[in-house]
Amino acid sequence: MVAALTRRALVALPVLAAAGCTGAGSGASGVVVTTNILGDLVRNVVGDQAEVQVLMAAGADPHSFGVSARQAASLERAALLVHNGLGLEEGVLAHVEAAAATGVPDLAVGELVDPIEYAADESAGLPDPHFWTDPVRVAEAVGIIAEQVVAHVPGVDADRVRANADAYRAEVEDLHDRTAALFGAIPDERRKLVTNHHVFGYLARRYDFEVIGAVIPSGTTLASPSGSDLKGLADAVAASGVAVVFADASQPERLIEAMAEETGLDIAIVPLFTESLTEPGQGAGTYLEMAAGNAEAIAGGLAPQ
Repeated sequence: MVAALTRRALVALPVLAAAGCTGAGSGASGVVVTTNILGDLVRNVVGDQAEVQVLMAAGADPHSFGVSARQAASLERAALLVHNGLGLEEGVLAHVEAAAATGVPDLAVGELVDPIEYAADESAGLPDPHFWTDPVRVAEAVGIIAEQVVAHVPGVDADRVRANADAYRAEVEDLHDRTAALFGAIPDERRKLVTNHHVFGYLARRYDFEVIGAVIPSGTTLASPSGSDLKGLADAVAASGVAVVFADASQPERLIEAMAEETGLDIAIVPLFTESLTEPGQGAGTYLEMAAGNAEAIAGGLAPQ
């Protein structure tokens, strides 16, 4: 339903822009963004041209965070609502649908950056919402966001917004170049990823990694593994010869520890920031900091011993 509403909203964008108002009423203003990673992208594009409200707090899980009644009401007053669009924000989808139904223009970013599907386990065949692990797609998203801000947010200077987007996109492209260079030094036989849940499909495709599996065999942290899941993954890790698991820094390590206990494997745990930004100074205060830190951690974790 969200996808259908989003497509209708996008089709209506030129009409709404020409009318100088949104379906939510002429009093609508500012941008409301669901997740903090998207929020960082939007803030870099918008700059000082409009208010940007981000619903998801630092360190929260996008699959499970919820919103207050006041936040829910803000969605229907937005000039533009920016969300992932691929089922990521499971706790706020009903509010996104409600806002779109009232005519608020909504931008489902994930749907517009060539999304891929999960390839394995419980989520196989479903769209993968974690596009931000691929900086090339993020650079594309920046341009898309800029054009929809220009089309829908009253009072913004289009030239300023586009200049902001160009400058930020250059930083993201530089991130991609540095990431490619880091990963290029990893031997082919060690370019294998195991994570706490399926989150790096886009990164793996962009930089030529093989995803061995995930401790939680799903694209959402709301699922949980069985004993047979853990045993099967441990066997795959043992066969791969790369006993490193990359776990989200906000998630407990007990599942990975349980896998080690199940099989007796000596598994190294490398923490990453994968689905949420942190407060400033805590390792992932911005998208660029998060992505660069993750690339360095992955390259270090997979370096020959």
